[in-house]
Amino acid sequence: MGYTAIVDYGVGNLKSVANAMSWLGFDTVITGDAGELERAEAVILPGVGAFPDAAERLRKNNLDSKIALQILKKPVLGICLGMQLLFETGQEVRPCVGLGLIPGTVERIETSRKLPHIGWNSLTFSNDCPIFRGLEDGTYVYFVHSFCGKAAREEDVAARTDYGASVVAAVHRGNVYGCQFHPEKSGEAGLQILKNFGELSR
Repeated sequence: MGYTAIVDYGVGNLKSVANAMSWLGFDTVITGDAGELERAEAVILPGVGAFPDAAERLRKNNLDSKIALQILKKPVLGICLGMQLLFETGQEVRPCVGLGLIPGTVERIETSRKLPHIGWNSLTFSNDCPIFRGLEDGTYVYFVHSFCGKAAREEDVAARTDYGASVVAAVHRGNVYGCQFHPEKSGEAGLQILKNFGELSR
């Protein structure tokens, strides 16, 4: 049986994702090694922190190009900051180039509500995205963020949530998947999402 590579590029939240996947019965390797990414059956890009710092670390370790290569062969899931990095550019702190796997940009949430957005919000699904199978509109998941992706193509949006404004909560384009929320902190619904993702490569 193969494994899922969880990309280590110097940010937090790696072990909680690995623990959730392991609990579901999926073997994982936390790694920043390009060879490990190549050998993996799937890749998860987690993250907590600021877009520019994370993007710089990916480029410094040549992981940006390695991740881009993996989407031609296997499923890749970005979580929270990891999802934001999938976009072309980010506007947090300063304009910065992302991985360019999802057309669009990452901008501060335009809302009158308090930021960061911390807590449980419900999802409205936009299309039949494989990682959300078995879940219904209104499913609650856990968010921690002040910035969100703005997809250039509505067909790349897999789910939205409302936080005083319509916020892109998930994206899907080919082998690329992204969750702005934290499935590993979202109870049974989050575990179902991670299970669905893990089964894409089986």
